[in-house]
Amino acid sequence: MESKKIASIELGRVVAILAIIAMHCQMFLSYWQFNEVPWVGYIFNQSTRFAVPLFFLISGYLIQPKLVDAPIETLKRYISPLFRVFIVWSIICLAMPFNLGTVAESGYLAERQGYWGYLMQMPLNTLFEGGLVHLWFIPALMCAAAITALLAKLGKLDLLIPLAFSLYVYGVLAGSYQGLTEFWAPIFTRNGPFFSTLLFAIGFTIRQQNIQATTKQALTLALLGFAMHFTEALLLNQHEQPFNANDFLFGTVLWGTGCFMWLLAKPTLGQGSWLARQSKYVLPLYVAHLPIIIVMMNVTGIYQITGFAKDMTVLAGAIIGTFLLVKLLEKTPLYRWLFR
Repeated sequence: MESKKIASIELGRVVAILAIIAMHCQMFLSYWQFNEVPWVGYIFNQSTRFAVPLFFLISGYLIQPKLVDAPIETLKRYISPLFRVFIVWSIICLAMPFNLGTVAESGYLAERQGYWGYLMQMPLNTLFEGGLVHLWFIPALMCAAAITALLAKLGKLDLLIPLAFSLYVYGVLAGSYQGLTEFWAPIFTRNGPFFSTLLFAIGFTIRQQNIQATTKQALTLALLGFAMHFTEALLLNQHEQPFNANDFLFGTVLWGTGCFMWLLAKPTLGQGSWLARQSKYVLPLYVAHLPIIIVMMNVTGIYQITGFAKDMTVLAGAIIGTFLLVKLLEKTPLYRWLFR
């Protein structure tokens, strides 16, 4: 079994986490507006939407050999540390105050009880989302791996893509398209198996079937998906769906797959680079970055930093602060429990 890491994939993971951090900083929303709409911020937000799909695709690709050879055993080893990280960081985020001003004025419990009450309004969704919104990725990944492992165990992997495709279509129709379709869903469809399973399955199948593409073919697919995603977002915006609120659309899966195939077509990209070597910190950076962003938002509020300066301060603080926190914790026994 090939165990050597693919340099371009490792680099892609780092680029993806940086894109996610930048998106969560909510930049360019208070300025550079056109007709009082922050289109620059909206477009920037949607331009980062390749990142999470890329994570799912890479995960399915990397685990494929082991999941085929020993489905249940591999699944147990795979989801056990992920589940622990999800629980630990949910507890941290539930305990962490988000608004220091409210804490100073009304106390810790007053600040936290509002958020806890909000989460309890949708208890089932909260189970799939955790203590803070970004943690949804972990249960979604676990769901995708579990579905794939179960089908592998039953010898029904031929059903993986059809099942995953059905979940994805329903997720889109009951998600961003819900205003048009009025489809019901038990949870917010970004969470759980709806989107993660197809992307995971595509990565899994690409490796299983040894599917390859040239850089030109992959780039064409990515650009097609990108164009579809933005076209859908524009059309949905005319039906009162906020332009920047689209996590996954029909074009998103093509966009992400094209990006992934492009990385596979350039396996030596980033080889030996410092940036690619930081890929081992991607999960720690993912789970820790949003709490750090919240801290930076409070800091800029205290010092009354606004506009572009605020955005750059939050972004720099989030990237540098999260990286330094992870590196510091790496030297302690806490690292294993916090970050797998």
